[in-house]
Amino acid sequence: MLSILGFLTIIVFTILVMLRKMQAFTAIIFVPIVFAVIGGFGSQIGEFAAEGILLVSDTAVLLLFAILYFGIMMESGLFDPVSNAILKIAKGDPVKICMGAAILAILVALDGDGTTTYMIVCSAMLPVFRKLGINPLILATLAIMALGIVAGSTPWGGSATRAISVLGLDASEYFLPMLPIMAGGIIWTLITAFILGRMERKRLGLTNEQLRQEVKTQEETASTAQNAVQARKWVIYFNLFLTLALMALLIADIIELYILFIIGFAIALVVNYPNLQKQREVMKEHAANAIPVVSLVLAAGIFTGILQGTHMVDSMAEDIVSVLPENFGSFYTVFIALIGLPLSWLMSNDAYFFGALPVLAEAGNVYGVAPIEVARASVIGQTIHLIGPTSAPLWVLIELVRTDLGKLQKFAIIWIILSALVMILFGLLFGGISIG
Repeated sequence: MLSILGFLTIIVFTILVMLRKMQAFTAIIFVPIVFAVIGGFGSQIGEFAAEGILLVSDTAVLLLFAILYFGIMMESGLFDPVSNAILKIAKGDPVKICMGAAILAILVALDGDGTTTYMIVCSAMLPVFRKLGINPLILATLAIMALGIVAGSTPWGGSATRAISVLGLDASEYFLPMLPIMAGGIIWTLITAFILGRMERKRLGLTNEQLRQEVKTQEETASTAQNAVQARKWVIYFNLFLTLALMALLIADIIELYILFIIGFAIALVVNYPNLQKQREVMKEHAANAIPVVSLVLAAGIFTGILQGTHMVDSMAEDIVSVLPENFGSFYTVFIALIGLPLSWLMSNDAYFFGALPVLAEAGNVYGVAPIEVARASVIGQTIHLIGPTSAPLWVLIELVRTDLGKLQKFAIIWIILSALVMILFGLLFGGISIG
């Protein structure tokens, strides 16, 4: 019964959002509440929701101050040199611009943090995409793919860290066989960038002369913008130093990430805007971008809290394992990788890795499959998790590219599923996961 209610919760939520019958914010709150009441948990909804909000509270604070911080960085022109360099290399060609965006996203994703990756990639590349009229959903898709493949697979990324810790694995033993799997995903990301770039080039119908004229216009605009900030060039260098320091502290993991961005925002605000009135105006301006995102994250906490508190998540995982035939063991790792796509999409990382993964690993023991292979297979679906309703950084990305959940999911899902299939293939070819 709990499993049925859980699947119905996910299905109804997805239909309402995809068909635009409800906003994600309201659907993600009302739908789990309705099915929790149907399941007889009405008196405990408040408790479950509160526990869920506590799970995402750190993330909500992080997103609030990260949006405020990078809002200042964007206004200061910190990322203009990156986008200008890509423009010069790309010569206005959508194919080269999409490839450049993919490479940038892959590099930035190495820090393991989704919010930071989206902020930096969109700050650097979104102006370029808008100037040329390239669909910003392409940028969002490439950023999601890069983050899911790189940050989702590395031991310092959230997904692998959870899998390694919950199954008691050795990080080095886990990671080295993951490198070919990651390589396959990266190759497919670049191929995707090339294909989507070609499609945009055809859609825009740009001729060589138009491309040259566009490059000239962009270079003139970039030159004008550079002259405008020349008088306060030292501020740009300070912002670069501050951002690099934040990234270094993030990788060092010596202080909570949300604390880093609270302090970083305070420093950036004072240095960039010494005038008190201007500080108030800047905070008010960027708060308009931050509040919708933070609200959605807190709403997602209610969604997660109810599904976990009612044990719908546990029941769904157990039912999935129970229907497997006994002779399925030879293909168990492939099954984990495939079933991880819908499971990681509908579950939070904590629910999937701390709730479902131990069940799946235990079932693997019955078939003689080592837990470390189950762990590697389980992270392959993390790219699709990043377009699911429980992915907090997703709401930041949606706000940055000015789209909605349904549009992004429809555009990105095919490329993401193909990415997972390529990673499974590379895992089988190079031994990261095995069959037989």
